[in-house]
Amino acid sequence: MYPHERSLVAKNRNRPFAIIGVNSDQDRERVRRVVKQENLTWRSFWNGQQGIRGPIAQAWNVQLWPTVIVIDHEGIIRHRGHGGAEMDQALEIWIAAAEKAADKSVDPSGSGS
Repeated sequence: MYPHERSLVAKNRNRPFAIIGVNSDQDRERVRRVVKQENLTWRSFWNGQQGIRGPIAQAWNVQLWPTVIVIDHEGIIRHRGHGGAEMDQALEIWIAAAEKAADKSVDPSGSGS
């Protein structure tokens, strides 16, 4: 279930990138078992006993699972969808933008100020 997420983590290991998961299973202990069994290396939050109607889904207006939301380095939602090639393209664009912004913020004189 998680091979694509694992490939994204591996591909973007040294880049400004993070995955945050939200699990909609109603059983919290099952969520913990899945996280451990699947060896998930990213943060994964439980959406509560309401499952797909839980507080995180409500706050982020998630209607379908899985939903992917790409948030850039400035905290702006840049893409919302359900994965696939379109999401991968959006990720590449916004990760590159974050890298460019980080490069601009580095003092070229090396003085650190």
